[in-house]
This record gives sequence, C-alpha cells and structure tokens, in this order.
Amino acid sequence: QVQLVESGGGLVQAGGSLRLSCAASGIFFGIKAMGWYRQAPGKERELVARIFSGGSTNYADSVKGRFAISRDNAKNTAYLQMNSLKPEDTAVYFCNLERYGYDAYWGQGTQVTVSS
Repeated sequence: QVQLVESGGGLVQAGGSLRLSCAASGIFFGIKAMGWYRQAPGKERELVARIFSGGSTNYADSVKGRFAISRDNAKNTAYLQMNSLKPEDTAVYFCNLERYGYDAYWGQGTQVTVSS
C-alpha cells in the first residue's frame, strides 16, 4: 500500500523559511513525478512545484525564485524548501506522487501559516 507522509509545516513570520518533507513508502518503481500542491481556504488546490524522475522541475509563477523542490530517489522522499514566505503562501500543502499507469497518490496535508 502506497503511503505519503508529510512533515515540516508550521507557523512562521513573513520573510521566514520552512522545509517540507514527503516520504513515500510501499512503492519501488514506476514513479513519474513527485510534487507539492496547496489549497487555501475558499480556493482550489493548485500546483506549487513538481519534480520528475529525471530531475526536471516546474513551479507555479507565484513561488519561482523563492521555493525549491528536490528529491532523494534512494529514499523516495521529496522536499520543498520555502524561503521568503508571504502571508499569501498560507495554505494546506499536499504531497503528490504520480506513477505510470496508476492514479495519483496524495498525502494527508500539512498546514503552513505565514503571519504578517
């Protein structure tokens, strides 16, 4: 059974940093990409950053230059380093794993709150 366990959320002041981690278990092959999405109250879930197995990445325009996604393939763990955080980054952040031939998997979400 595939599980995604997120950690690293919390409360931080504007301008601060947080690092999110997502550890995937129960899966050993066929991973296409891992990524982070976020959902703020009253808004739709949106892509934040995504990293493919080959190492290429893409980011939402709103986080380019501030956030960095990385991945440890040996540990099946993805990281999201978030710098220069803004109040508008406040949301629940969800880890996502895409696997060839399967529906995507989601973590339970971790709250990130940025105070002004």
